[in-house]
Amino acid sequence: MAADKLPLTAGLGVATVVNFQALGGGRAAITGDFALLGSEMVPVTRALRGHAIEVTAAHSHMTDDQPHLYYVHFFAVAPAADLARGVRAALDVTNSATS
Repeated sequence: MAADKLPLTAGLGVATVVNFQALGGGRAAITGDFALLGSEMVPVTRALRGHAIEVTAAHSHMTDDQPHLYYVHFFAVAPAADLARGVRAALDVTNSATS
């Protein structure tokens, strides 16, 4: 299987983390990070920024991993439903396993 088609599953120890903190009045703060293949970085950052979610960092953790993974961190404060739609849009452009 080509590296850009490899499903990133929990069994591989790869995780995308999303944290919501309720602020009241339907608003929330959101933070977390995506574990991504290189081909997913631009679509994910575009999806997040397109939903007013700030990308705060993009980096790698290891030097010789295969496939090579990047981590994109994010943060925003907005209506919780808007944040959820933004995260969903970003997840939709990844090769994440759904089960």
